[in-house]
Amino acid sequence: MSPEPFDAVDVIRAKRDGGDVPEPALRWMVDAYTRGYVSDAQMASFAMAVFQRGMSREEIRVLTDAMIASGERLSFADLGKRTVDKHSTGGVGDKITLPLAPLVASFGVAVPQLSGRGLGHTGGTLDKLESIPGWRAALSNDEFFAQLAGEVGAVICAAGSGLAPADKKLYALRDVTGTVDAIPLIASSIMSKKIAEGTDALVLDVKFGSGAFMQRLEDARELAETMVALGTDSGVTTTALLTDMSTPLGLAIGNANEVRESVEILAGGGPADVRELTVALAREMLAASGQPDADVEAALDDGRAMDTWNAMIRAQGGDPSAALPTAPETHTVVAPTSGVVTRIEALPFGIGAWRLGAGRARAEDAVVFSAGIDLHAKPGDRVEAGQPLFTLSAEDAARFDRALEAVDGAWEIGDAAPERGSLVRERITA
Repeated sequence: MSPEPFDAVDVIRAKRDGGDVPEPALRWMVDAYTRGYVSDAQMASFAMAVFQRGMSREEIRVLTDAMIASGERLSFADLGKRTVDKHSTGGVGDKITLPLAPLVASFGVAVPQLSGRGLGHTGGTLDKLESIPGWRAALSNDEFFAQLAGEVGAVICAAGSGLAPADKKLYALRDVTGTVDAIPLIASSIMSKKIAEGTDALVLDVKFGSGAFMQRLEDARELAETMVALGTDSGVTTTALLTDMSTPLGLAIGNANEVRESVEILAGGGPADVRELTVALAREMLAASGQPDADVEAALDDGRAMDTWNAMIRAQGGDPSAALPTAPETHTVVAPTSGVVTRIEALPFGIGAWRLGAGRARAEDAVVFSAGIDLHAKPGDRVEAGQPLFTLSAEDAARFDRALEAVDGAWEIGDAAPERGSLVRERITA
């Protein structure tokens, strides 16, 4: 048996002391961790060193490439049409993938949307879709490619275990060691999977604000710039939008209720902010696919996007016309005074929905599809005393007290409407 060319302790010390890890040593560290030679304790120590000391752009590129090399790479070269994907860094009420994928696919572009599940206060796309009776997230490679190549053109499903297995192992470790929100680790985690996926183009929705992992705009910008550079260097046409996650997106926070709201968008209605962001991201994706003048809003209003949604859900075993789960228990909070809603903070409402059962504390926990929060007013809306502000839904009324604790102080009614900044704050390109 050949001796290992490097020592994990030396790699950890180099990063701990603020130095750059040489490329061969960094590639070895990822490979050795993937095959079990480097222990969880050692990789946790390295992740904490990265969290505290950061990484150079070159180190992030090498780390990302090493994680891609740990598994397989997909290719859509034989698909016969352009592919474009979108990734969101996550937020409260962020159901945009659901209307966005069929909307973009209705223009003849293939949308291979490999999505995940929620953990903590940010919801998972797959959890939302699994509230649709019969719908399944796990597809074989043959099913995946056939659905993209055919008339549907869009797939939202779970990523296979073969894509960037190093990232899957490292992410689980970061989640329990307080190193999730390190920009080099976030960027390499997201981009290793997206580059390995093999898409032609990628649009990133990088969020900032109280409900986002990157709460400061400057941090979100740094993350976006890092990811755009990684994608571009790998030959993937990559752009990013910086979007505000200070207030929940839309009116629904949960799973089944977010599906309902997504269907409203596909029917040409729904909350203005959800439609605005769906349209902005669709334009960005279609421009990256060679259709800069596509009339995105017309496809929402004339039923084309809805037709693709129905076909996509049926192709994965779901019944788009079936009734979605509803909760047996509800509790409505009403406005104590008349005035204007001046504030609804995203993070507390995300935590509130989580405590109602809409999220999970551990990866193996089940979510309650019918649990969540429905807002009846957003910042800037005028309300009268006694008018409903938001409704909590749960299978067990005993969950209401802790959810109400979470949102206590997270909303406000005043005399004047707050200034509303643009939902899409900046566009980042190479």
